[in-house]
Amino acid sequence: MFRTWLLALKSLTLHPMRSLLTILGIFIGVASVIWLLAIGEGISIEAQRQIQGLGATNIIVRSVKPPREKQMSSAGGGPVPYGLTREDHRRLIESVPTVVSSLRLREMRATFYHERWSMDGRLVGCSPEYDEMLGLEMDRGRFLTQQDLDETASYCVLADRVAEELFPGQNPIGQLVQVSQGEDFYKVVGVCKHREGTAAIGGSLEAQEFSRDVYIPLTALQARIGDFVMYRTSSSREGEILQLSQITLKVGSVEEVEPTADLVKSILKNHDYMEDVGVTVPLELLRQAETTRLMFMMFMGLIAAISLLVGGIGIMNIMLATVTERTREIGIRRALGAKRFDIVYQFLVETTLLSVVGGVTGILIGIICPWVVWVIRDVIVQNWNEEFYQSLPETFRIVNPVLVPLSIPLAFGIAVAVGVVFGLYPAIRAARMDPIEALRHE
Repeated sequence: MFRTWLLALKSLTLHPMRSLLTILGIFIGVASVIWLLAIGEGISIEAQRQIQGLGATNIIVRSVKPPREKQMSSAGGGPVPYGLTREDHRRLIESVPTVVSSLRLREMRATFYHERWSMDGRLVGCSPEYDEMLGLEMDRGRFLTQQDLDETASYCVLADRVAEELFPGQNPIGQLVQVSQGEDFYKVVGVCKHREGTAAIGGSLEAQEFSRDVYIPLTALQARIGDFVMYRTSSSREGEILQLSQITLKVGSVEEVEPTADLVKSILKNHDYMEDVGVTVPLELLRQAETTRLMFMMFMGLIAAISLLVGGIGIMNIMLATVTERTREIGIRRALGAKRFDIVYQFLVETTLLSVVGGVTGILIGIICPWVVWVIRDVIVQNWNEEFYQSLPETFRIVNPVLVPLSIPLAFGIAVAVGVVFGLYPAIRAARMDPIEALRHE
């Protein structure tokens, strides 16, 4: 048996370029299986991480701007109130017994000022639970407290980028920030660490960027700014009346999530006509994400398998040419007593050897996929042009490929199987040659 493998290796080295090109087809197929599945797994993990950040036992109710045809002006020509109200929050707390805690918040666009510096961002009126629910971490100072909420305190907490732009080279703690909405000043009591933004999740949750946020007590926002806000654009002014942007309800267990969500939807049926409220259940999104992940992995694997199929066709093509070239050799071996099985075995060993070498090479290149992506994205592209790097989709910048352990033996097994299957026909064709006719072949 060992001599058969040595003979196969010698036969393949007689035509090194042909053998290398054949190996290349298998190598590309195996590497593409590993790479595509790793990239797909990385995208899936990032999507599930963002959904899990919303909380598996949470139910998110968010105000949605109603369709234009339903945004009718009031008799006075002003804007029509829409979205969640404080009464909605009261009804939900009193009517849903499974809710163990709730979080209200109000968001709005605003411009922030400190001395000669200014920047546009998002003003968020919230309660002390907001940082834990959103996974915010403090860089310095503290987050808002229940006492701040009870006293309607004029305190604020800055996101990292707001602190950098309004207080370059300074310590923001204890200093004042002016907010365009209401022209009020708020004392800085904390600065958050950088938090990655989130992509759009579900039908009612838009993509969010947290680096431009300023957080103040919800009671302070309601008392100093109120529900009516006027936004200035380049060509017009637009008013908005909104009490709450979002209510997040937390239940005691995962089993209570879906029944509670159904109850919440029934309580908020009064918003059905305006279509100004959306209910998002992260648990349902997680299940959908898992199903999508499996489908995506199968699709990516199918695409990569096509590369292996092409490699197998290449093996068959090369082996058919080899059989033709070695017709006289086959005739001599048959004349010396070699059986048909010996001929088939010899050619199958050669195709298997090609597949194994291509498979092993593909695995070695496939394993370094995360490192290659990191070098190309975070070293070459980012250092080459930082502005271009920042303009790329956020998914490209934050997703890291994750190797799927099953993909390595799967790709290698398929590669060897493809080599054997596609090498079988040339081997059988060689074994069925008539020895006398083979010896006459020139």
